[in-house]
Amino acid sequence: MSLFKARDWWSTILGEKEEFDQGCLCVADVDNSGQDKIIVGSYMGYLRIFNPHPVKPGDGGQPEDLLLEVQLREPILQVEVGKFVSGTEGLHLAVLHCRKLCVYAVSETLGNVEHGNQYQIKLMYEHNLQRAACNMTYGPFGGVKGRDLICIQSMDGMLMLFEQESYAFGRFLPGFLLPGPLTYSSRTDSFITVSSCRQVESYKYQVLAFATDADERQETEQAKLSSGKRLVVDWVLNLGEQALDICVVSFNQAVSSVFVLGERNFFCLKDNGQIRFMKKLDYSPSCFIPYCSVKEGTINTLIGTHSKMLNVYQDVTLKWATQLPHVPVAVKVANLQNLKGVIVTLSDTGHLQCSYLGTDPSLFQAPRVESRELNQEEFDAEMKELQKIIKEATKTQGIFYIRVTAKKPNLEVCVQAPLAVTCEQFVFDDLEPDSSETVVVSVFLKRNFSPSELEGNCVLSYGTPTGILKAAQCNFSLPLRLICFPAQPSKAANHKITIDTNKPPISFLTIFPDFVDPSEDDQANVLGFQFLTGSKATLLASKTSQRYRIQSDQLEDLWLITKELRLRLEEHFKKQNCKDFACTFSGSIPLQEYFELIDRHFELRLNEEKLQELLSQRAAQFRAIERRLLTRFKDKTPAPLQHLDTLLEGTFREVIALADAAGENQANLFQAFTKLKSATHLVIMLISLWQKLSTDQVAILEATFLPLAEDTKEMGWEETVDAAISYLLRTCLSKSSKEQALSLSSQLCMPKDTSRLKKNITLFCDRLAKGGRLSLSTDSATQQAAVVPDKLPEATLKKNSYQYL
Repeated sequence: MSLFKARDWWSTILGEKEEFDQGCLCVADVDNSGQDKIIVGSYMGYLRIFNPHPVKPGDGGQPEDLLLEVQLREPILQVEVGKFVSGTEGLHLAVLHCRKLCVYAVSETLGNVEHGNQYQIKLMYEHNLQRAACNMTYGPFGGVKGRDLICIQSMDGMLMLFEQESYAFGRFLPGFLLPGPLTYSSRTDSFITVSSCRQVESYKYQVLAFATDADERQETEQAKLSSGKRLVVDWVLNLGEQALDICVVSFNQAVSSVFVLGERNFFCLKDNGQIRFMKKLDYSPSCFIPYCSVKEGTINTLIGTHSKMLNVYQDVTLKWATQLPHVPVAVKVANLQNLKGVIVTLSDTGHLQCSYLGTDPSLFQAPRVESRELNQEEFDAEMKELQKIIKEATKTQGIFYIRVTAKKPNLEVCVQAPLAVTCEQFVFDDLEPDSSETVVVSVFLKRNFSPSELEGNCVLSYGTPTGILKAAQCNFSLPLRLICFPAQPSKAANHKITIDTNKPPISFLTIFPDFVDPSEDDQANVLGFQFLTGSKATLLASKTSQRYRIQSDQLEDLWLITKELRLRLEEHFKKQNCKDFACTFSGSIPLQEYFELIDRHFELRLNEEKLQELLSQRAAQFRAIERRLLTRFKDKTPAPLQHLDTLLEGTFREVIALADAAGENQANLFQAFTKLKSATHLVIMLISLWQKLSTDQVAILEATFLPLAEDTKEMGWEETVDAAISYLLRTCLSKSSKEQALSLSSQLCMPKDTSRLKKNITLFCDRLAKGGRLSLSTDSATQQAAVVPDKLPEATLKKNSYQYL
């Protein structure tokens, strides 16, 4: 048992498949007997009153603990106890339903048999509500003595006030959208709520009483100017987050304070809305209650969490934390059976528990560790074995080796869009050492264009027996047959590149056995590929020289075929123990064709901005028309619509059409970005083969041209690549110290066009052709400036100057 587990004093389970929420729990002397009772209402309409008296701590609920159980046939939203009946200062029970407020008297009848006394409720009065209720609060509104009035907040933002048996008035909250928590401060005679604007708002009772009545509001500007009774907020505090609950407390040793529980913060405010203190929470809270002041000037608060914890704070200092068996949605502090400070919690499924704070002594003693001498030979042998396992694991794709027991391992399989997998996540039972699990997934092309990479990765997360979370990752390659299949070679093509090697050409029957038919000798030097998207590519091997040519009608389709050719050639010569195999490129870099893909991608980005702006304008227009229609519909004497309904329908159709166009443009933008990445990979490979770049230089090149996995509104590919290339042109590829002194802009923004980017890419290739080398070291920049010649010895960037076999 945990040391900080809540000590169970009494508990029970309420009903079956019932639901409960924040307002369903109340603790008070509802029968005026001098002892607290626990009142619980449910969304199923059941009202229950408990008086726990366990024989010993930890006992479950007994039948005699339930004083009353009655079904009211309507969902119970909230229960409160106060002085709600005129002519008496006795406490009565108020039950809030969706469309009704009922006030009951709870009384005890002496029994003459062994079953004991009986409890019953009597309806004192009820109010039928014209609007759907959300929550309520009560108090001596206006400073009345000896009685409590009730205020109900409706779902559409109206505060309905009841002076016990009679309805007083109703007021609409200004700028209302969604209801929030509501409470009353008797010290300032104010209602305090949290609006959907995520700000705390306080309204004086007197201002509400003298404001324009909600049922008689005039919507004309003339009436608004002449009435002089506009509802004005007393003070406002911006929280910046939605509030879960709000409470006003006043204790003898502490000043009156307003407590607000947010989604990530806990606030304490003064009566005028100023912050006394706030506490940032590193968990998700579910409920709270400020319950006492044990030290002058401080207030203790209980906060329940979604991780089944109950934390005790003294102002902002955590004093205690205890584990609960459930997630509390409501918490109260009660005095039961002469036991003060009993913590009462209720879960959303009906787990009602009375507990207290305490500790259980730990009887476990750690065993004495016996020292033993280290056997160096066994240690070295074990280390070699582990190194061997690690080495084999890094060579094998898709296989994880775990030497310890794995608790609830979770495997995630990821591939790049437009590829997809049939199942992305697998959850296994606990795995023992040396055991194995096999999963089978299928990868398929989800959209009508080819991916830029045929790679994926697997991530395995698991827990060790000691509770430590660990993760392992491995990458895997996908076959080329996934996106294309053998086809007849094409003689003509719009785009061609030639790769030179230092070895005689290898028959395609050897390096592409999965794409050729061994019985057809004509496929030894020429091979056709047809992509699932419909486009074709052709691969040719020279019979007289050491060259390979790849050609296609689409520039981006050359990338995966060229990459696959290079990988298979390197693998073939590696098996032949040939270590000097190398590929080179002496043709021209297809920059003009590459620039066309850049322009297409940038054009779609511009279209996205235009569509988003138009959609924002039409949405604002739609909301403005809705507000005008709603104003006219709420008026007691509605004015003519003046074709507002027609305008609303037309605007709605425009919003839908613009949303569809934006969605289609977004799909086209993703396709264009994928094609641009494929072409970029190809350009990077050709530049690296052309200039014989080292591995580190290729890494710099990839980081420069492929900085983003995907486009975002905040940062696009064009401005990011332009900034990276500009940095290299002013550092390692600079021609003089004057260029190095130029400063770069610290902010990235979407350019007006792509002319600057295309100019910098051309200049980047020109500097490489003149002898420049890529480096991130600042010392090398000065050395590079001295070796870059002023004149390019040969034209390498001419358009369409391809080499043919």
